[in-house]
Amino acid sequence: TMGVNEQLRELEEKVNLGLKEAYRKMAEFKKKNNSPLVVSRDGKVVSIPADEILPTTNAKNEYAN
Repeated sequence: TMGVNEQLRELEEKVNLGLKEAYRKMAEFKKKNNSPLVVSRDGKVVSIPADEILPTTNAKNEYAN
């Protein structure tokens, strides 16, 4: 049987994979529809153009104003 810590690690891994997949699908959708990604950065609303949205969460979107 799995210990609680092992179960939590497994659950965390599944959640992280799900979030990465959701981001990938959102980025794909935004690019396909040429729709900007609107985020909050340092308390300000920032719009990232579709062609500047990165395909994965491994790198951070650094949008210069």
